[in-house]
Amino acid sequence: MMMMMISPCTFLCWIILTTPFTVHVVLSKTDPRQVSALNDMYQYLNPRDKLAGWKSNGGNPCDDSWKGITCSGSDVTEINLSGLGLTGSLGFQLDKLDKVTYFDVSKNNLKDNIPYQLPPHTQQLDLSGNQFTGTVPYSISQMADLKSLNLNRNKLSGSLSDIFGKLTKLTTMDLSYNSISGSLPQGLKSLSSLSKLHIQNNQFTGSIDVLADLSLDNLNVANNQFNGWIPDELKDIKHLETGGNRWSSGPAPPPPPGQKPHTRKSKKESGKSGLSKGAIAGILVGVLVVLGVIIALLSRRKRSSSNSSHFLEENKLSRRQPFTPLSSQELSSDVHAKMQEDFKDSSSATEKHLQTSSSMGLRRLNSERHKSFNKKEMANVPASDHLKAFNDKEFANPSNVKRSSSIKIPQYSLADLQNATGNFAGSSLLGEGLIGRVYKAKYPDGRVLAVKKIDSSFFQDGQRTEFTEVVNIMSKFHHANIVEVIGYCSEQGQNMLIFEYFRNGSLHEFLHVSDDFSKPLTWNTRVRIALGTARALEYLHEVCSPSYLHKNIRTSNIVLDAELNPHLCECGLAMFHERASKNLNAGYTAPECTKPSAYTLKSDVYSFGVVMLELLTGRKPFDSSKQRSEQYLVQWASPQLHDLDALERMADPALRGLYPPKSLSRFANVTALCVQSEPEFRPNMSEVARLVQRSNMSQRDDLSASRRTNDDDDDY
Repeated sequence: MMMMMISPCTFLCWIILTTPFTVHVVLSKTDPRQVSALNDMYQYLNPRDKLAGWKSNGGNPCDDSWKGITCSGSDVTEINLSGLGLTGSLGFQLDKLDKVTYFDVSKNNLKDNIPYQLPPHTQQLDLSGNQFTGTVPYSISQMADLKSLNLNRNKLSGSLSDIFGKLTKLTTMDLSYNSISGSLPQGLKSLSSLSKLHIQNNQFTGSIDVLADLSLDNLNVANNQFNGWIPDELKDIKHLETGGNRWSSGPAPPPPPGQKPHTRKSKKESGKSGLSKGAIAGILVGVLVVLGVIIALLSRRKRSSSNSSHFLEENKLSRRQPFTPLSSQELSSDVHAKMQEDFKDSSSATEKHLQTSSSMGLRRLNSERHKSFNKKEMANVPASDHLKAFNDKEFANPSNVKRSSSIKIPQYSLADLQNATGNFAGSSLLGEGLIGRVYKAKYPDGRVLAVKKIDSSFFQDGQRTEFTEVVNIMSKFHHANIVEVIGYCSEQGQNMLIFEYFRNGSLHEFLHVSDDFSKPLTWNTRVRIALGTARALEYLHEVCSPSYLHKNIRTSNIVLDAELNPHLCECGLAMFHERASKNLNAGYTAPECTKPSAYTLKSDVYSFGVVMLELLTGRKPFDSSKQRSEQYLVQWASPQLHDLDALERMADPALRGLYPPKSLSRFANVTALCVQSEPEFRPNMSEVARLVQRSNMSQRDDLSASRRTNDDDDDY
């Protein structure tokens, strides 16, 4: 029998022919981080048979032709899942899709909030035609490459945050057919490239003056609650729709004294205007120099022949000359505060002039500006400007707080609240916190509100005006996981805040006040509550400028809506918590906080870690009914958080073992980081939120290893 021999040449040719294929597979393997993000999306989307090729774990989207995925090399660059009839949500790892420039999931039935993190470098973002709720996410503010944003025909609500400062490339924005309310933010002025804006069929209020300087050729603001006048600069827009609003009749009033009307000019016109102004300015400077020389000569002659009384009078006048820079200390406190507010948006040239003006000149100019600074302008001051005016130390020192009487939320009368609460009867009492009691207010039309009545002891020593400042600050907080203040009352020594009423009550009640009718929180719901609360704190700590401390994070300050989503209460009341003698809550307070004023951002992280421990174990932070070694939850649980066997024993019995073991372990690891005794070893809240997201990844695989696989957890 003859053996077939393969020549070296044949063998070499075989290697050459097969090698390119092998190299191609290696090079085109999709980036693992992007695969993980798509795996996460797949777990939250239904029906999955619409997503051909997709997997819940691993895979190679770029080579395996996953439905709707387009790649460039090993990177996912486009996602188009429009019109597939998908339900569910989008998961929590979209920020890993950092090469995606086109993201379209329009015309589906996706629900829940728009994810807090979105593909960061997206240029075309289309989430329209879904059932998304909540507010427009703040993370859009960081998407500097965004050119087209379409969120129309969803169920978005709340006010529109000032998120447009970096979106200078945005050309098209459509927010129409939602329930977005409030006034248009001043940051819209930054949209220098915007040509098309559709915000019709919402609940916007106030004026549209902020749009006057934009280069729009397609504007639709119909069917809102706008008032005032349509700026003349907008009336020549090619495609303009303004019907269904509350426009004022008659001619618009002239601009305030010293303020020129808006004019929209082309770049060519602006250039010509600049040249002519420069020429005029040069001529004026020349004339002034000549006059100055003449006046100086005349003054010299007068001084040589003047008497002593004339010299004294002239010496008084010389103090008014604009040669010496004026420090802020030379202004009275009320004028200085007003100057800070009135001139915040002035040009750099104006600021320089003010810095080099005399006391008389500044006061006169300030007086003129004060006359022209009306309530309408005050209402349009950006929220970010108000936020930057306060920090935690200023809360503690009333003399540093900037006074303002402009509050955009409704003021309720004391009589109205007395009627709605049965004169604050005990039967209307919902609970009592560190700084006051909360009552249920019921109205004949079916509305139910929560009224927080702040204890009068916090307003001694003439500090009642601080309540106005607190209301002002709280009205600027807009986040899906923060309870927003919707009204206030300040009459006859009573100071109250009005909030939306959440029928499901607090997280404390769900965990610690169970009864025969309450259903225990499932594991997925607990992770969702932790994640939502983490995002609320991330907003306060890292989005607001300056950062805001909460100082009273506990389960009784986390209320749950009908879908058991968390909403953090008492944001913006840190000043009162600092003054509360009983502020140091047993079990929630970080070790470094020997007094209320010692709180830091990392102290909030510690308190949040205690909340996570409650979600994990079902135990209270301090329980005197336990044996001494188990009374303090952190001391008892911390040594066991990395022990898998101990974790199973620690897990809340109400879970009945229905949890993914890996998720439980990851959740415990995040908790352990938060409750570190040394503040510097605790992560910041953005990192905590990221880790909580990861704690529930690959839940389908983990559940298969659970002690009981018949898990009826709700969708997370």
